[in-house]
Amino acid sequence: MRRLATTCESIAATTKKLQKTAIVADYLRSRSADEAAVSAVFFSGRAFPAWEETTLQVGGRSLWQIVLELSGEGEHELTAAYRRHGDLGAVAREVLPERAGQGLTVLEVESVFRQIAAARGAAAKNALVRDLLARATPLEAKYIIKIMTGDLRIGLKESLVEEAAGKAYGATLAEVQRANMLLGDIGETVRLAIKGTLAEAKMRLFHPLGFMLASPIASPEEGLSYFPEASVEDKYDGIRGQAHVSGGEVKIFSRTRDEITESFPELPDALVGLPQDAILDGEIVAWEWPAGRARPFSILQQRLGRKKVSDKMLREIPVAFLAFDVLYAGGELMIDRPLRERMRILDELLAAERKISHHRDTESWRKTGQAKLVFKDEDLEDEDLNRNAAFFLFRAPVFRASSPGQLEELFAAAQERGNEGLMIKDLDSAYTPGKRGKSWLKMKRELATLDVVVTAAEYGHGKRVGVLSDYTFAVWDKSRLVNIGKAYSGLTDAEIAEMTRWFLEHTIEDQGFRRLVEPKIVLEVAFNNMMRSDRHDSGYALRFPRILRLRPDKSAEDADTIERVEEIFALQTKPHR
Repeated sequence: MRRLATTCESIAATTKKLQKTAIVADYLRSRSADEAAVSAVFFSGRAFPAWEETTLQVGGRSLWQIVLELSGEGEHELTAAYRRHGDLGAVAREVLPERAGQGLTVLEVESVFRQIAAARGAAAKNALVRDLLARATPLEAKYIIKIMTGDLRIGLKESLVEEAAGKAYGATLAEVQRANMLLGDIGETVRLAIKGTLAEAKMRLFHPLGFMLASPIASPEEGLSYFPEASVEDKYDGIRGQAHVSGGEVKIFSRTRDEITESFPELPDALVGLPQDAILDGEIVAWEWPAGRARPFSILQQRLGRKKVSDKMLREIPVAFLAFDVLYAGGELMIDRPLRERMRILDELLAAERKISHHRDTESWRKTGQAKLVFKDEDLEDEDLNRNAAFFLFRAPVFRASSPGQLEELFAAAQERGNEGLMIKDLDSAYTPGKRGKSWLKMKRELATLDVVVTAAEYGHGKRVGVLSDYTFAVWDKSRLVNIGKAYSGLTDAEIAEMTRWFLEHTIEDQGFRRLVEPKIVLEVAFNNMMRSDRHDSGYALRFPRILRLRPDKSAEDADTIERVEEIFALQTKPHR
């Protein structure tokens, strides 16, 4: 573990990608196969391979208390160290004592990680963590904590570990990347690379692939500047879902690669009827019956993060899976095939699912916004729709566009249906997991902006250690300010430095990581959506808020009010014709 930690220090000390790759490659070559495999996982910032569902479940506060106890320091000294470093691992290296006999191997650390994951209860887990950190040198403890928190912060992404593995064992980057994508395990990929058998890697279902991402565009003209003819779909106001279906089992993963199946118990029954093993990409939306349209995200939000969904919620907020791509089917990975071919395969896959048939009346969809899906039994009552799995899996309707005018028309129709905008896709494009390019484009417009007052500022991470860069902000509710969101993106480094100086001089209460500040700084923030939430005392929260600009021309009294917030919320949830 000492060798891995010193290697991490060397990686952090250089900004050169080729040098980072060479350092990791040299390290991997010097280790046994078992050590190299475990180290590759650790270098990727994980305690366990990506495909595993194993988690440590040790919170940051518990780690803080354990470091505090082992250090013999006081809370004030630890807080001061955190402000200097912005990282608990670095704090541990500074404050933990070095004693004779300390030192661990990577295999010992991995073994204890699995013991921690298997332990029941916080007390048992904390005891194992305390013993692990006590046995480690301060430098080892630094990286053990970084791995536990999933935040190495040494400028080393898994893609560089893939490059290093190829360099270390004489394989091409493409061979390593494909094996790792199929397996979801950089450690197992390293083992195959050592043996020269990367081509033997097989698709491991139920570990999520990366999601292909879209680039924003500003106009219909730009939307057709990258390819002549486009496949066009509505951009729905939901969450991306990747559905894995095999052998009567279904798991659904979010864009963050977390499993979310439990939050949507009606979807597995709809997906399990597919005629063959498959991985589908789609959007999970709150669904409105009998209109056949997606509802606002603020409604879907009530379903998110729930392990138990009540029958009442299932009835009142049914969801649907709108499938728009297929990544794997019938034992074959589809991502290298062009979109037009994947669309055909997806259509055939869903058509073979006897519970549903999907319509092709795109002109009717455009005018009415209703799915008009043809059901097996059109005489079902509304309450039956909520009980029948057939009605939770749809093919997302697809249009074609070859002119800016057509795109503008489709955009207006999508917004009239209450959807965010359009997804514009190159029919000849492959599916590139985890990458954002110009093959998929998204066209949408901001819901609104708000002028808000900063009420608190927090220290940032990484390159923003030592500056106050994360801002909590509020609007007026009569004579008092009520918080409505938090944002950290949008300002330049120079503006953040200026704001840091101001906030330090105008702190009302120093809470360590966070400072309550005088409510005088006004920001203009944009956001995609608004939802009811008890996270903030306004009763609302903004989705994807970002700072557009500082408003030094406005005083705090000029900021928006809760009445304006309610107007925007009502506008977004207003039924469309």
